[in-house]
Amino acid sequence: MRGHRPTAAAVAAVAVLVVMAAGGCAGGDGNGGGSGGGPLAAAPGDGGHGDPTGTAAARSRPDGPGSPPGRPPTALAEVRGAADTLIALGSARTRTAMETAAGGTRVTIRGEGGYDFRRRMGRLTLVLPEGPAGTDVRSPVTELLTPGALYMKNRGAGVPADKWVRVDTTALPDGNLVTGGATDPLAAAELLRGAGDLVRAGEERFAGIRVRHYRGTADIGRAAREAREYARDALSAAAKGFTTDTVPFDVYLDEEGRLRGVRHRFTFAHRGGTSVVVSTTVFHGFGTPVPVRLPDRRDMYTGRIRG
Repeated sequence: MRGHRPTAAAVAAVAVLVVMAAGGCAGGDGNGGGSGGGPLAAAPGDGGHGDPTGTAAARSRPDGPGSPPGRPPTALAEVRGAADTLIALGSARTRTAMETAAGGTRVTIRGEGGYDFRRRMGRLTLVLPEGPAGTDVRSPVTELLTPGALYMKNRGAGVPADKWVRVDTTALPDGNLVTGGATDPLAAAELLRGAGDLVRAGEERFAGIRVRHYRGTADIGRAAREAREYARDALSAAAKGFTTDTVPFDVYLDEEGRLRGVRHRFTFAHRGGTSVVVSTTVFHGFGTPVPVRLPDRRDMYTGRIRG
């Protein structure tokens, strides 16, 4: 662990949604982002082909060479190249879950939508937990993910429900990995370019199909250096903003090496201690068109935002 400056700003940004959700509680409902099955439990897999790196207990070298010609890529190469694979596929449907704690209660913000990896644009609908005993039902928050900006509708904090708010993601200290209540799906894959210490956790069956499950850590600085140009600034900011150099992850690949799910555990310095946010992103429906239309100027909110 290292002594980076505290990142209360990043925690406060996601707290706008977390405070709205504080009356709810994340639980074992099969859609959470915690240590259980979560949204990954419905992720398609690969039909059960073996580990291309060797035995189930083998540990991949973080800086090992690529596979010999004519042989399948190593698992580490597949994980590090997840973003390239997604871009080649063009687009996908996505599900997200972001879990944190509010007042000692575990709270999960869930999302569903799609992402166009070539245009680097996506649309998510985030759902917050209900209040106690089903009271205080919250309306979904709509997010548009675009290069350099995040648009949010119905975000609360005094913003009219029919107005959009624009957030300049280039100025965010976390590289927009947690700020909006969901990790940008392409950023989640780009972070895996820093993957190392990869260990196979086994094969798992989701929705009747198998996926290969690996655990490892992502070096944020390495990811920033290895990322495509569009992602370098954001990941460089994240490398300075988190309390650790590395981010633990679980990753799920299908037989074609496609990223089906990833769960990151981000750690912040916050109010003299640490705060952990667990972010899960699931990919399915590859090639599904994802139309994204930016808000008209007249639909943008220009007033003061609370919190």
